[in-house]
Amino acid sequence: MAEHVKYYADLILPLPLPEPYTYSVPKDLESEISPGTRVMVPLGKRKTYQAIVYRLHKEQPLKYETKPIISVIDPKPAVLPVHFKFWKWMAEYYMCTMGEVYKAATSAIGKPGEKPTAGTAKFISLHEKITSQDLCSILEKLEKAPKQRELVKTYLQRIEDCNPSQKWPLIPKKDILAKTKASVQTIKALQGKKIIVEKQEIPLNLNEEQTGEPVKKLTSFQYNAIKEIDKQFEARNVVLLHGVTSSGKTEIYIHLIKHFIKEGKQVLYLLPEIALTAQIIKRLKNVFGGKVGVYHSRLSNRERKEIWNNVLNPNGQLCRIILGARSSLFLPFENLGLIIVDEEHETTYKQFNPAPRYHARDAAIMLANLQDCKALLGTATPSVESYFNARSGKYGLVNMEKRYGNMLLPEIKLADTRRAGKKKQMKSHFTPTLFEAINHTLKKKEQVILFQNRRGFAPFLECEDCGWIPQCGKCDVSLTYHRQFHSLICHYCGKYTALPEICPACKSSSIKTCGFGTEKIEDDIKIFFPGARVERMDLDSTRKKNSFENIINKFEAGSIDILVGTQMVSKGLDFEKVNLVGILNADNMLHFPDFRACERCFQLIYQVGGRAGRKNKRGNVIIQTGNPDHPVFRHIIENRFNDFFVRQLNERKEFKYPPYYRLIKITLKHKNLDILEDAAVDLAGSLQKIFGRRVLGPDFPLIPRIQNLHIKNILLKIEREQNLSRAKSLTKKEFGKLLSSPRYRSVQIVPDVDPY
Repeated sequence: MAEHVKYYADLILPLPLPEPYTYSVPKDLESEISPGTRVMVPLGKRKTYQAIVYRLHKEQPLKYETKPIISVIDPKPAVLPVHFKFWKWMAEYYMCTMGEVYKAATSAIGKPGEKPTAGTAKFISLHEKITSQDLCSILEKLEKAPKQRELVKTYLQRIEDCNPSQKWPLIPKKDILAKTKASVQTIKALQGKKIIVEKQEIPLNLNEEQTGEPVKKLTSFQYNAIKEIDKQFEARNVVLLHGVTSSGKTEIYIHLIKHFIKEGKQVLYLLPEIALTAQIIKRLKNVFGGKVGVYHSRLSNRERKEIWNNVLNPNGQLCRIILGARSSLFLPFENLGLIIVDEEHETTYKQFNPAPRYHARDAAIMLANLQDCKALLGTATPSVESYFNARSGKYGLVNMEKRYGNMLLPEIKLADTRRAGKKKQMKSHFTPTLFEAINHTLKKKEQVILFQNRRGFAPFLECEDCGWIPQCGKCDVSLTYHRQFHSLICHYCGKYTALPEICPACKSSSIKTCGFGTEKIEDDIKIFFPGARVERMDLDSTRKKNSFENIINKFEAGSIDILVGTQMVSKGLDFEKVNLVGILNADNMLHFPDFRACERCFQLIYQVGGRAGRKNKRGNVIIQTGNPDHPVFRHIIENRFNDFFVRQLNERKEFKYPPYYRLIKITLKHKNLDILEDAAVDLAGSLQKIFGRRVLGPDFPLIPRIQNLHIKNILLKIEREQNLSRAKSLTKKEFGKLLSSPRYRSVQIVPDVDPY
């Protein structure tokens, strides 16, 4: 008898290991294991991990003795070969490990042996082999079993309004039992006759109303935009759709989705924030019904696992379209036809912590390349990099310069806070111009959005007698006062501190608030306009599940007169009755120490201003600033994006920033400041020997200590035409050399490619 040949599996573990780790495959598991299968394996003396099979082979490792795989989790692969290619690219490009990518990608699949959560409802449907022609004969056969017959009839009555694309939709078991007063034994009897089947979990898309409405007719300029996109897609895989706010970009997306779905393809519709799904999901579900799935981090493990499994089965009709945040890029698409990246300019597409520190827009373009599908980037305010790529011919470019229904862009006015302050005309943080505009809008029974890009009541407190300011004990930052929680909170480590009654330094009781956040604005509005219905929308007010959707629904229904919010209110929301948008402190965005400050300021103001006057009449935007002559404001008022873009390009080229240079930010962290500073100097010195003046730093960041870890940054600038992969490889070698020193072994080194 021939000796059995032993198989080995290279596994990716959810750990920052530099290479896959090899395990032996037990003979009794060989038929169950293939690339993409999840398995349980031992690591160390007592720990076990969920890992994924990367490669099967017969090569026994020479450097260590292999341990056997314990068990197989999945009956079939959870990911496909194309996804391993995507993971490998992400690990190499963003200077992390496959294990870190795996951990981010498959957190949704669930834990081994995961069962439905407590209270999960059960559902029933007719057996899939039953046809509509069989129903009469089935009911006849059940004449002598009246309870069984009544249950089947009740089921048929319940499904009349369901999506016709579903043969036998799932109906809650408890609803059927309550309606018929039948027992569980009745259902079991029907199961035995293969008339009824029971399922533990409902596909998430089926518990939503599914109307299957026709798509809206396009205007002439929307139709021309679709034609131009199709033309551009013939030559390129990536197209930038630059359309002014309220130009009807979402309707164009819907028409494109319909085209790709008809071809049997899958579609991924990316949004920069979970909050944005509230409005758009309604529009998509009205057209596509149960074909639409929503995927983001606030879903339960069960919900995310179900979406994953439905995407992995492309032959079904569920989840042909996924609407999701950046994490939905990791879903196991096999037949992608189109990726839409809506609001492509948004900073929230960038993952900062933990690794992989990827940008969802750029990763989407790579995924489209690997899946041989199309990518459409849509925005009213393109990022400088995307617009540069479109203008240079790397991407296709389609412009939409008209608003839907030929509505005019909002009228934008500047209100000088410095001048109003000198004349003592300010009412708290409101200039006379904005205050009067709010009053006028409320009298007309129209709605107001007030934008302040800082949450909390006040950025900090200060003792009027000695100047003491409460600081976080773990971070080098002042604590923010949140009146909602009656506490001081660190926005970096999350620490809560009781509000001091007296100054701990001088024992004075004269402690005042400085600056203002959304809570303060909400409070002032309620004082100045006591009859107005006011709501706040920021991270604090939307922490609970569905809280964002509830606020949006109330605002849409006209139950809120004034909505105060952070940048959440700027992102693609569509409200019919909003006539006024007030931006309370534009200078706060403009003077942030970042090379993208002007770009971010332009985008935020233009986007939040675009919420005004979207339906029936021209809206109004008032920007409060102490520097009304700044070029950014002039470009916004005169709607001169191209001039703004050219100005930004000239500055970026002069100071060696993207799109002309690629950036790698290297962050070093340690509890001991002396060790950190020495390590940073040594690493910067070794990098300067390789890259010369392309290395900047080391320098302390704006917040030099977070959670008791001191921080220093080194910035590496690489010309776009240079070999970035080689630069990253050389840089990682220097990391290894530094960490090989016993003194620096505990220093954390965090590389961030494209750190913006």
